[in-house]
Amino acid sequence: MQLSVIILNYNVRYFLELCVLSVQNALETIESEIIVIDNNSSDDSSAMMQKRFPNVKLIQNKENIGFPKGNNIGVAQAQGEYICILNPDTVVAEDTFIKILNFVTSSADEKNNLGIVGCKLIDGTGKFLPESKRGVPTPWVAFTKITGLYNLFPNLNTFGKYYAQHLNENQTGNVDILVGAFMFLKRDLYLEMGGFDEDCFMYSDDIDLSYRVLKEGKSNYYFHETAVIHYKGESTVKDEIYMKRFQEAMIFFYKKHFKISFLFSLFMKIGIIFFSLAKMFQGKSSSKFKLKGTIKSYLLYSENLNLVDKLRLILQNNVLFHDLKTEKMVISSSVKNIGAVEIILDNEFISFKECISILEFSRDKGITFKIIPKTANFLIGSNNSIQRGEIIEIE
Repeated sequence: MQLSVIILNYNVRYFLELCVLSVQNALETIESEIIVIDNNSSDDSSAMMQKRFPNVKLIQNKENIGFPKGNNIGVAQAQGEYICILNPDTVVAEDTFIKILNFVTSSADEKNNLGIVGCKLIDGTGKFLPESKRGVPTPWVAFTKITGLYNLFPNLNTFGKYYAQHLNENQTGNVDILVGAFMFLKRDLYLEMGGFDEDCFMYSDDIDLSYRVLKEGKSNYYFHETAVIHYKGESTVKDEIYMKRFQEAMIFFYKKHFKISFLFSLFMKIGIIFFSLAKMFQGKSSSKFKLKGTIKSYLLYSENLNLVDKLRLILQNNVLFHDLKTEKMVISSSVKNIGAVEIILDNEFISFKECISILEFSRDKGITFKIIPKTANFLIGSNNSIQRGEIIEIE
C-alpha cells in the first residue's frame, strides 16, 4: 500500500465529514487507506463516520488521549509506505497527494534523505497561513516572534527565521519545522522516531517531531505546488485550558532540546504567558459565530436552481444564482459592487481543487465563502483564522 492518511478527530463532526470527503476524492487513483481516530467526541462524529463512510477504518478511543498518542495509535495500524498526518479541519485538492507523491519519489537523493513534507495552507478566506513553514524556535527565534521583530524586518534572515522567510509562499524548499495539520512522511521514519512524543499533550508535538527528524540528518520540505484549506481554530477552542496547555507545550520543548539560563527561562515564561493570553482573547468565540447584519447577499455557484429558494428561506437573505451550466466559473469583479457578499460553492458541481483555487484568487477582496459538500445537508466555512467557523444545516 502506498499511502495511509491519519485523521485525529475531537468534536468537529461537520469539518470531519468535509475533510474525509475531500480525502476520499484525492485517493481515488492511489493504493491507500484512511484511518480516523476519534478521541471520545461528545458530538456524533463516530456515528456520522459509520453511516457516511463505512469503508473508512474508525478507531474509537474511550477518552481524549491527546494529539500525539491519538496519532500514534492510528499510525500503528497503518499499512502505507507513506503516511499523512492530517487535521480534521482541512480540505485537500483532488491532486494533492498525487503531486506530493510525485515530488517525494522524483529524486533518489530526496527519497533516501526525505524527512517530513508540508504544503501550502490557507484559511477559509484564502489567506496564506505562515505557519505552513517555520524555523526551529531557538531562544533567539522565539524572541523575534514574541517581540514581533520577524514582522518588522521580514527580509532580514536574522529576524525572519520563525516563519522560514527565506522562502516565500510560492517557493518549494528546505525548512526546519512543519505544522501538524499536514505532515507527509515515510511510515518507517515515523516509527523510527517513535512518533509524536506522548509526554506532550498537544501544540509543540509537531515542532518536536520535525526537530528530531532534522537531528537525524533528514531534510524537511515545504512544497508549494498544492494548497490545502486549514480552517484552523476548529480543533481547539482557545480558552483558559488552551492557554495552560500552550505554555506547558513550549516549556516542554525548551526543556527537552535546549540548555538555557534561569533568566532566559523566566523571560520565556513571561513571553509565553503574554503570547498565550493574546491568543486566548483573539480566539474566544462560539462555534456558531456569525457576522449577523454584515452579509447583504449570497451568491450561489451551482447548476441546481432549486437550491436558491431553499437557501433564501434558511438564510433569510437574498440569494443570487450563478448558473454553471451557462456561465464560466469565475469570481467576477462585479461581485465587489454587490456589497458584503458571501459566495456559496456547490461541491456537487465544483471540485475541491476549484474551491481552493477560488479562495486563493479571492483572498484580500473582502469576500467570504461557504462550501456545500457533495451529498451533504449543510453549508460550512470560516471567515477568518482566529474564530471558529460556521455550520448551517440546510435540511
